[in-house]
Amino acid sequence: MIILLDNGHGIDTRGKCSPDKRLLEWRYTRDIVVALSEELLCEGIDTRILVPENGDVPLSERCRRAAAICRSVGNDNVALISIHVNAAGNDGQWHGATGWEAFTSPGKTRADTLAEYLYSAAGFVLSPLLSPGIGSRRPVKILRTDLSDGDRDKEARFKILVSTPCPAVLTENLFQDNREDVDFLLSPVGRNAIVSLHKHGILNYIRHTANP
Repeated sequence: MIILLDNGHGIDTRGKCSPDKRLLEWRYTRDIVVALSEELLCEGIDTRILVPENGDVPLSERCRRAAAICRSVGNDNVALISIHVNAAGNDGQWHGATGWEAFTSPGKTRADTLAEYLYSAAGFVLSPLLSPGIGSRRPVKILRTDLSDGDRDKEARFKILVSTPCPAVLTENLFQDNREDVDFLLSPVGRNAIVSLHKHGILNYIRHTANP
């Protein structure tokens, strides 16, 4: 099993940051991907960073790179996770939306299984850390879900999901325009949590694939 890690956006992508510019999505997702790759490699998992460049590599090129690897080893032997940070608005203001969510392409695919393991890991890792404290307006519900088709992931026709031949999941890791989320994401505890949930979700998916 080869795991492809895709970091969202690039240094030249405008507007993908917190209102106070402390969190830059391109840099944050690259930090997470590098740390996650190191963790998975230590577990003996063949892990590859799809976009090692700092610039915003076009989606068509990202999909081409993934497809080339799939052709060499087979679609079912590859899984792709695209890591992002969500935003409620595009206005440079703070908002109250929060939560973790994942997207797959429409329909029932193996990506739904990968997403379900990531959801389980996200709930296990994030829930005790993000429980609302005194004075916090954070909601109790940490996971953002769509149960209409029987599973928790949301569906979208994002190019990285529909134009790659392997199972692919896009994760949105809290909100870059929520003050509390940004504080958490930039803290050592928060960074470790985001890496950990992806690591355990991926490892559980690989175990499921090896022992269906």
